[in-house]
Amino acid sequence: MFGLLKKFFGTAQARTLKKYEKLVQKVHFFEESYQLFSEEDLRNKTAEFKKRITEGEPLDNLLPEAYAVVKTMCKRLVGEQIHVSGYDQKWDMIPYDVQILGAIAMHFGSISEMQTGEGKTLTASMPLYLNALTGEPVHLVTVNDYLAKRDCEWIGVIFLRLGLSVGHLSTDMNPQSRAEIYKKDIVYGTASEFGFDYLRDHSMAMNKQEQVQRGQYFVIVDEIDSVLIDEARTPLIISGPAANKRQMYDLLKEGVSHIVKKQRDYCRKLALQAKKDLEKEGIIGENKLRKKTPSIKEAIGRLWLVSKGTPRNPTLKTLKEHPDIRAEIEQLETYYYSEQNKEEKNEALSALYIVVDERASEYELTDKGIDLWTSYNKNASGSQGTSDDFMMLDLGFEYEKIEEEDLSSAEKMQKKLALRKEDALRKERAHNLRQLFRAHLLMEKDVDYIVQNQKIVIIDENTGRPQPGRRFSDGLHQAIEAKEGVKIQGETQTYATITLQNYFRMYKKLAGMTGTAMTEAAEFKELYHLDVLEIPTHKQCVRQDFDDEIYMTEREKYAAIIQEIVSIHEKGQPILIGTESVEVSEKFSQILKKNRLHHTVLNAKNHAKEAEIIASAGIEGAITLATNMAGRGTDIKLTKAACLAGGLYVIGTTRHQSRRIDRQLRGRSGRLGDPGASKFFVSFEDSLMRLFASPRMTSVLQRFRPPEGEPISAKVLNKSIETAQKRVEQRNYGMRKHTLEYDDVMNKQRQEIYAFREEVMHASDPEHIAEEIIAKAITLVCSEFAEETSMQNLLSSLMSHYPVHFSEEELSGENSASKEELIREKVLEEFRKKCAMQMEQMTEFSSPDKDPSSVIQEVIRNLMIRKTDLLWQEHLLGIDHLRSDVHLRAVGQKDPLIEFKEEAFLRFEGLSFELYQEIARDLFRFEMVRPQEQLLQKLLQKEPGKDRPSLEELIETMRSNNDAAGKNGQKRQKNKSSSNPPNKSLR
Repeated sequence: MFGLLKKFFGTAQARTLKKYEKLVQKVHFFEESYQLFSEEDLRNKTAEFKKRITEGEPLDNLLPEAYAVVKTMCKRLVGEQIHVSGYDQKWDMIPYDVQILGAIAMHFGSISEMQTGEGKTLTASMPLYLNALTGEPVHLVTVNDYLAKRDCEWIGVIFLRLGLSVGHLSTDMNPQSRAEIYKKDIVYGTASEFGFDYLRDHSMAMNKQEQVQRGQYFVIVDEIDSVLIDEARTPLIISGPAANKRQMYDLLKEGVSHIVKKQRDYCRKLALQAKKDLEKEGIIGENKLRKKTPSIKEAIGRLWLVSKGTPRNPTLKTLKEHPDIRAEIEQLETYYYSEQNKEEKNEALSALYIVVDERASEYELTDKGIDLWTSYNKNASGSQGTSDDFMMLDLGFEYEKIEEEDLSSAEKMQKKLALRKEDALRKERAHNLRQLFRAHLLMEKDVDYIVQNQKIVIIDENTGRPQPGRRFSDGLHQAIEAKEGVKIQGETQTYATITLQNYFRMYKKLAGMTGTAMTEAAEFKELYHLDVLEIPTHKQCVRQDFDDEIYMTEREKYAAIIQEIVSIHEKGQPILIGTESVEVSEKFSQILKKNRLHHTVLNAKNHAKEAEIIASAGIEGAITLATNMAGRGTDIKLTKAACLAGGLYVIGTTRHQSRRIDRQLRGRSGRLGDPGASKFFVSFEDSLMRLFASPRMTSVLQRFRPPEGEPISAKVLNKSIETAQKRVEQRNYGMRKHTLEYDDVMNKQRQEIYAFREEVMHASDPEHIAEEIIAKAITLVCSEFAEETSMQNLLSSLMSHYPVHFSEEELSGENSASKEELIREKVLEEFRKKCAMQMEQMTEFSSPDKDPSSVIQEVIRNLMIRKTDLLWQEHLLGIDHLRSDVHLRAVGQKDPLIEFKEEAFLRFEGLSFELYQEIARDLFRFEMVRPQEQLLQKLLQKEPGKDRPSLEELIETMRSNNDAAGKNGQKRQKNKSSSNPPNKSLR
């Protein structure tokens, strides 16, 4: 039924394309009329379009004309030499109809899925030009700084010729240069550059002159799946030194290394003993497991234990090549998974020091591991570690015990303070231990990170690119530094943070382009309200995609890949080999060297040459070995000889956890109708197959185990691979959605704080805002004591924080509303007097060209901003801790997200209350102090008949002057309690 309806009415995609094709015809109509225009006439169209927009003409109406202007300018540029990234390149691009289709889709807020080589860079020029006519900020997001610079210089020629300005952001730009770039009509840059500039503008800038961005209007995200899907789990964070942190990674790393080594040695012995027992029973090799003897059962039990202790044990991997052994281990896993066998499972696992859950990326120390830690630390010189490292204090219970002791109040307080100090130290030590174990057990060198110039550099798990400047959070980066023996940096605290999802959702219009978005269309629709439109190719793709070759072992797979490379290389076809990590790419490089195959390696260690390596990968006979970062944004253009040889041959060394990454690798070949081919090689030892493949695959292998070195071909296996990928994609989607749900809570709070900060920063009269805050603070104080029968508490609170005095008689006859009004007016009157007095003092020692009122206003502005920043940072730290702890509430059958929302809301209410109170108090504390330089000059002036004062006299005079200023401040704040903080001096 649905098939018939689709055939009759067409799909939604087909209907949308048909609608946009009518606009393409309009573009052609206008483009023909512009052929007779001079370049000056074309340039004048920009001014005409801007005028029509200001007169109220909708932007959509201008689309055909504006796109036609861009296409005409592209025709005029053909044959010209354009200087791009240090070399001249001849312009040869004129938008095809399919590119105009993609450009129309982007203007209307969709994602254009265009295959590799279809010219996405040029396609973006049309919607960028059209939207820049509004005068609003228009941004294009690329995946790295090189592409931002290249595309700006290359495509920017169109905009410059048409009278628009264009610029690009780079990591090393100073704030002044950034501000100038953002003034341009069109700005190119990476997602992190735009996001961090937003955070700096709203969390670090102290006045509007320090802000660089103009806002968020229209943005096109290139490789949008990479930016908004792959990178979405990593929030942008501006951090600084954390207060009161005592790192112990150096002290603890040897103990952790000792336990991890003990575990590996123990599991190695178990695996070798199991292998020995199985050989005795004749199970190794081609022999089938026909009868399970007690010896075989013990061996299988040992191997299962090894899989829980060191999942990547080489002996275990070798033994699992035997389908029967693999099936027995999986059967035992299923047996232990049952609830009734939980005790038996725990008994078996107690033989290990650590239990590693590779799929969930978690681990757990057993009692045996804790005992080993305790004994090791008792024997280690200078270490105080005990089993208490894994037990937290119950402060409430400990405080009660102290209260029961026969001690004075002061002694009890000292014991409680010491207890709190010990608790903080114990928590810090336990946290450091957890992260060290995580670094040793779950973080792999050359997979998750590389060591470069004695620094730990993160590798992006999706693109394979290094991420210099980024650090793992929560102390994990320091733990890896300790593990690798490089200098350990100080821990940091979050000052400002935002997820990429929430940053890009701030734009009024969001669009994107990529070669691979259809598999994530549902996620784009749900999270970003973006439709994905599949744009037809300009020329039919003739690439031949071969079926996967599946092998039992990694060894067999590598041998088959080398054989394939040699065979294809002899034909002269260029080859692109895609690997999933730096480690694998370097392993393959060694194998290729042994086979005397000249090749080029592209991975995170030499990513600076990415464009150069990819550009030369299309030469006849070239072999390029690359991580999945290969070619992102840079086309592999084939030479004529390479085309004749059969085009680019893409070899995938494994199936990735995401189908999109596989499609991206395949898409390197067959651009714009070029010949080419692709094939993926898979083994049952690949992480995808090992962790996520269906157990049914094992039963297939038991029946159809092929001879050594021969691939397995079965439709059920291909289906299982795709199912495993879908399972991982669904898990990752859940994690991204989870991240966004938590950040949505913080996003509302962040918007309120940043809006208040913006209001203060841009206010022409910050004193007016200060008075509003004081009034609000008075309302909060009055409401806090509204139900008090005695007025003394209210008066004490008021007079301890504000320089006012009330008697009970003054307020006793008033109702609550008029009482609050009376208090508010009196406090505000004192504030105005204080400001006037500070201006009088300023007049005495400031230069005539300075306006005292503007100085006071800036002081008030800075005071409010700094206090807001300080309290917001403390709030973020508390939210970080809440987010870490709230998951434990699931044990009590409570939804962690709902719990997080409720508690975060209550904390934000507390922050708002504290913010008003703290700012109001500080507004009465600041003092304008005479600059010491002016005072010295005045004192050094020699009066007639008097000697110049000595150094000691100068110091004493300055001290007296400061003391006098302090006493004056205290007089103006009479009736304050002795516990009030001292006056603050702002210069």
